[in-house]
Amino acid sequence: MSECSHDCSNCSSNCSDAAPQSLLAPPHKGSSIKKVIGVVSGKGGVGKSMVTDLLAVSFARKGYHCAIMDADITGPSIPKAFGITKKAEGTQNTIFPVKTKTGIDIMSINLLLENETDPVIWRGPVIAGAVKQFWTDVLWEDVDYMFVDMPPGTGDVPLTVFQSLPLDGIVVVTTPQDLVSMIVGKAVKMAEMMDIPVLGIVENMSYVECPDCGKKISVFGESHVKEVAEKYNLLVLSQLPINPALTAAVDTGTVEDFEFAYMDDAVKIIENTEQGA
Repeated sequence: MSECSHDCSNCSSNCSDAAPQSLLAPPHKGSSIKKVIGVVSGKGGVGKSMVTDLLAVSFARKGYHCAIMDADITGPSIPKAFGITKKAEGTQNTIFPVKTKTGIDIMSINLLLENETDPVIWRGPVIAGAVKQFWTDVLWEDVDYMFVDMPPGTGDVPLTVFQSLPLDGIVVVTTPQDLVSMIVGKAVKMAEMMDIPVLGIVENMSYVECPDCGKKISVFGESHVKEVAEKYNLLVLSQLPINPALTAAVDTGTVEDFEFAYMDDAVKIIENTEQGA
């Protein structure tokens, strides 16, 4: 069989009959990862990284070995939430993730930079390549659930993650605003185009609970997440409140010490979804 010249005008071959080539990148040869879940949003500022933190902590508390790949290269925040200041180490062929105090494996660009405040001034393809290396060059050992904190939108990096990593599903993060339907729609349709299951929606900043009477106050207006979930045939995994104590825990690197039950239903739903797959 002759080599393809990419000139279809004089070619008798029917390339449309050829099997589509997989773009999945091979993991590090020593890695073992059972489930990979992407955490996505259609826009920035909705608390996607915090949701990633809470999911990993919740699953870890149930006895799973969890990992977080911080794919938000230009806005990495995962190490800070866990109070990690140690830099990642490696050999010529392997990068080792940094473990949190409860044993969650973390890889983020901030674990490789000399100073965490150094900006990453890279173009899209370079950023996408770095994310792919977090999969191919990092040794992820005996991981039950890996959560991938993706940058917002539908650009180079989310596309790289969708195409290069064997995602078992995504969690869409949103807030109670009028734009929610359009924003969720973009994320859901991208997942459908990539043939990735959407596990459900997490609504962040859903309400504030009055410390005196316990009444839930809708600061950003009434939630539309249930209507949106019904429109796209999705499950609502959780509705997170605005909680200053949770924000403080993330800011001070003590998210693993924070007691919460916000993700209990999400854990059960994701577990049942995976078991039924």
